[in-house]
Amino acid sequence: MEYRIEKDSMGEIRVPKDKLWGAQTQRSFENFRIGIEKIPYELVGVFATLKKAAAIVNHRLNILDEERTHAIVVACDEVLAGKLDGNFPLSVWQTGSGTQFNMNVNEVIAHRANQVLQEKGKTVVVHPNDHVNKSQSSNDIFPTAIHVAGVSLVIDKLLPAIAGLKQSLQQKSEEYNHIIKIGRTHLMDATPLTFGQEISGWVRMLERNEEMLTIGINFMRDLAMGGTAVGTGINSPAGFGELVATEITRLTGKQFQTAPNKFHALTSKDEVVAVHGIIKALAADLMKIANDVRWLASGPRCGIGEIKIPENEPGSSIMPAKVNPTQSEALTMVVAQVFGNDTTISFAASQGNFQLNVFMPVLVYNLLQSINLLADGIHSFNENCAIGIQPKEDVIDFYLHQSLILITGLVPLIGYDKAAQIAKRAAKEGITLKEAALATGEVSAEQYDIYMNPAILVKPR
Repeated sequence: MEYRIEKDSMGEIRVPKDKLWGAQTQRSFENFRIGIEKIPYELVGVFATLKKAAAIVNHRLNILDEERTHAIVVACDEVLAGKLDGNFPLSVWQTGSGTQFNMNVNEVIAHRANQVLQEKGKTVVVHPNDHVNKSQSSNDIFPTAIHVAGVSLVIDKLLPAIAGLKQSLQQKSEEYNHIIKIGRTHLMDATPLTFGQEISGWVRMLERNEEMLTIGINFMRDLAMGGTAVGTGINSPAGFGELVATEITRLTGKQFQTAPNKFHALTSKDEVVAVHGIIKALAADLMKIANDVRWLASGPRCGIGEIKIPENEPGSSIMPAKVNPTQSEALTMVVAQVFGNDTTISFAASQGNFQLNVFMPVLVYNLLQSINLLADGIHSFNENCAIGIQPKEDVIDFYLHQSLILITGLVPLIGYDKAAQIAKRAAKEGITLKEAALATGEVSAEQYDIYMNPAILVKPR
């Protein structure tokens, strides 16, 4: 491998000749060989957008010349287009402010901007700190990037995935609302409901999560840029925070505004905790849905077996014909990861010492991982499982009429105690509920048929 020599305030260091990064990136790359987790790809694009916005605003405020501005914007656009991929190699496990990643982006953009200027015969030079990082600090741009990335990913990826699964389940709820089945509470028989009603509970969970997420991400629309190092805005011009938030809104197509208090914006991550808490609530509901599906599909002959789910792949290396609820298993493992991420985010957010939180790389890594995993998991579960759910009406009907809990329908007529006696008699003598009820003389056949009609038992009397 060929190298070139780069310099920074600490001296010289060798950098691979084919890479655009500089000395500070190389030092971080060499000093933090920890794990395999890299700064999320999405954050690279978000940083490029923020650097572009900052350059445009700095030029508008007459503190960055047109030639440098244009070159920086070109370089940022190339980052966004993926043309500079391979130049962002840094580990999540680095400085807690994300300074080294910020400098990685600054150095790459500056290097590429200088190439653009040289190609045009220009002699001006773009410096990573003086120009690309102008009016910024790692301390305010990194928390800004967390908010922009989180809001963007929720809107562009997670909410559409939720909507897709919700639509599939809504269709199933309407299609199967005529099928009456036994309910289950405490994993034991309960009063009847329709299969459509059961699925409608899943639908409402997703609807409610959509509502909470849509409201929740509003807390992350406040941006820290303009606060620079400690929240005072040192080395940034007056009005920079407001103008750059407006520019970020224009570039992303999503509404953002400058944070009203930059001291809060730099050190507190309460908004991220709140949003990830809503994401965790979504994960909890997905655990319930996925578990319900695999319980209802269990068997298929020696379990509940009330529904059939798609058979996507063989389920065993030793047992022929075995098919497992793999989509439920994958989704519930995703949920387990999200629960763990929430713990990490909660602790990371608690570490805002004085004017800065220094757990930001791990915080954003876990936030974006949760969003990506849930969006992908929901999409996979929808496409490979939910769309193909089918009721097994013969099994459903069998269980419905086997249940002694149907006796609840007679309670308004004869009272709880007498109804309980009928159910116990049916169980003890191995006879039907109707036979036991008529044997007591408390109920006529006509009354029994009216009060015990399953279609009546699935709604208020």
